[in-house]
Amino acid sequence: MESVVTDIKDTVRAVEAAAVRELLPALPRLLALGEPTHGEETLLDLRNDLFRQLVEQEGYRTIAIESDCVSGLLVDDHVTSGTGTLDEVMERGFSHGWGAFAANRELVRWMRAHNDGRPASEQVRFAGFDGPLEMAAAASPRQSLTALHGHLAARVDPDLLPCTAETLDRLLGADARWTEPAAMRDPARSVGRSADARELRLVADDLVALSDAQAPHLITTDSRDERDRASLYGRTATGLLRYHFAMADPSPNRLTRLAALRDLMMAGNLLALAERGPSLVHAHNSHLQREKSSMRMGGMPLRWWGAGAIVSARLGDEYAFLATALGTIRHQGVDTPAPDTVEGILYALPDERCLVDASRLAAALGDPRPAPRVSPWFGYAPLDPAHLAGSDGIVFVKDAPTAGDRAEEARGGVVR
Repeated sequence: MESVVTDIKDTVRAVEAAAVRELLPALPRLLALGEPTHGEETLLDLRNDLFRQLVEQEGYRTIAIESDCVSGLLVDDHVTSGTGTLDEVMERGFSHGWGAFAANRELVRWMRAHNDGRPASEQVRFAGFDGPLEMAAAASPRQSLTALHGHLAARVDPDLLPCTAETLDRLLGADARWTEPAAMRDPARSVGRSADARELRLVADDLVALSDAQAPHLITTDSRDERDRASLYGRTATGLLRYHFAMADPSPNRLTRLAALRDLMMAGNLLALAERGPSLVHAHNSHLQREKSSMRMGGMPLRWWGAGAIVSARLGDEYAFLATALGTIRHQGVDTPAPDTVEGILYALPDERCLVDASRLAAALGDPRPAPRVSPWFGYAPLDPAHLAGSDGIVFVKDAPTAGDRAEEARGGVVR
């Protein structure tokens, strides 16, 4: 595989905004940076560095991460206006436990400092683009439904609303019945196909339709941010109710449908962000790739179109995807990759982190492509050589340091 290294050496660049601009015909409205695993601070640091450069050199204004879209509004309020303390927004503004990561905290701190004293048109914005979903549960639609209902109730004739706030509260009932953890594995424990849930799907649809029908009026009374938030609440409410309905599905395709619906919610949020301006998107490779996504869950193989595939089909060249791969994650048992894998070839490069032209790499590998790397740890998803052609670039990081290594490096020590 030494010949492959030779063939791609002249395409290897530092992971910088200028290098991304050279790689792509034009910087897209949505630049998606994937990650092959969650929770590695070195990948989050790389994301932060690239975002700062895109803001300062290329006019990007938004970063969107794989986190709850509604909770993310708290983070956006903080970075734009200083609402809440940093501790509060790190605790309440992120899902999946992402608020505990130092690099995410540094991102929010930098965004707030960058925005301080700047006019709104020059401020950077934060967005979560995942639904209010966790691995073991889905949120109640209460927050998004009541927010949309309240938004419209304050602006249109009350007789146009599909129900009163009291009726909405009665239909929603206790939040605990929506967030029942057992419902993820047992469809019989889900409330998603109850009479109340079915009626709420109609209510949510009617509220979204009313918001659209009143657009000529609302555009004169609301700011762009208020309209965007109302749309977000509508997408989230309908998406959550659709997701809960699928959770109650006893068919064999249930888990595939849930995975697809989650990515559909992600795609809707990303398309809305694309209308606002250039954004850096950060999430797992599987959500951002153009090819079908796949995984095993509950002992079953699942395949579905992810958010990146949906958005790419809609935006064309205004969407670009940089897949990320890691050489080693030794603290998780992922050691030096075999030299006949894509990661092994990239590991032979001298750079600790680099950006490689994916199409040139695919051409250099030729056919048949090498077999995918096999990871001993379920948390790392190796690059699929068959997916190279669907990526615009490959970001490669040679080694993921442990927390101890990072602390030693910060003290000026040598990490080996």
